[in-house]
Amino acid sequence: MIVLDTDHLTVLSFTNRPKHGRLTERMRQSSDQDFATTIVNAEEQMRGWLAEIHGRQAGLDQVPAYERLLQLLHSLNRFRLSPFDPSAATEFGRLRSLKLRIGTMDQKIACIALVHGAMLLSNILRDFRQVPGLRVESWLDEGDED
Repeated sequence: MIVLDTDHLTVLSFTNRPKHGRLTERMRQSSDQDFATTIVNAEEQMRGWLAEIHGRQAGLDQVPAYERLLQLLHSLNRFRLSPFDPSAATEFGRLRSLKLRIGTMDQKIACIALVHGAMLLSNILRDFRQVPGLRVESWLDEGDED
């Protein structure tokens, strides 16, 4: 299984940008076609669009943000959502005891990937490489102008 972090999911939502084409081609060529994301990534993205909606004047001003939230829900439907279940929560407790310098949400994402034996696709390599046993790669080319 390959778990997509929020940054990779975001690239997939912008079909007209060069990174989208490169990422989808890399995914197409991967020998592992079991792509997933986590409920934590879904939460992160939904929180962002919900905040955008609530920060706008009710009515027509909210329409674009609601459209993006709808697009998000449709795009998440392409992938299996891996849960933050008791196994991931137990792993989360173990990681917390290591006192890694990595955010709580990223620790939860890492735990989900670890308990599934999955590779994580993320552009936040510096943080995720601190997690013992986590396989992490970025399939986004740094330095690209998008």
